[in-house]
Amino acid sequence: MTEYLNVGKIVNTQGIKGEVRVISQTDFPEERYKIGATLLLFQENKSPIKLIVKSHRKHKNFNILSFEGHPNINDVEKYRDGILKVSKEDLAHLNDGEFYYHQIIGLVVVNEEGTELGKIKEILSPGANDVWVVQRPKKKDALLPYIDSVVKRIDLEEGVVHVEIPEGLLDDEN
Repeated sequence: MTEYLNVGKIVNTQGIKGEVRVISQTDFPEERYKIGATLLLFQENKSPIKLIVKSHRKHKNFNILSFEGHPNINDVEKYRDGILKVSKEDLAHLNDGEFYYHQIIGLVVVNEEGTELGKIKEILSPGANDVWVVQRPKKKDALLPYIDSVVKRIDLEEGVVHVEIPEGLLDDEN
């Protein structure tokens, strides 16, 4: 069975010419939303619909997309709240040291002493670097910047991330 990965969520229409506003959930918007790219639209209780990207532009925090064969607002209004996905087979090849979100979420985080800190539950992309949200038992979530000085080694086979925590990063270490 084919596995699918989220690319973005259609949150609204944009104008009257068949454009939709998408909140993106991909590290590769230029790849996923390029003209001619195929996306699958998933909606509750409906079969997935194949959509071909006709146009893409950025507007504020949204990616604005239009699709071939959908020239006006009436064609796309029904897609609101749908999730755009790609099949796992369509993933771009990554360079060494690059990972997909789905590979990182769920990994166990271990510090330099070998103590387990928790599991990565989410990845935030606030700006210069991603921030990994680590769910810790009986403590509030830790926010780890995905930078070389903190993330030392990612072992996908073992399901472990080895980190070095700089002093003061975790405020509850006492």
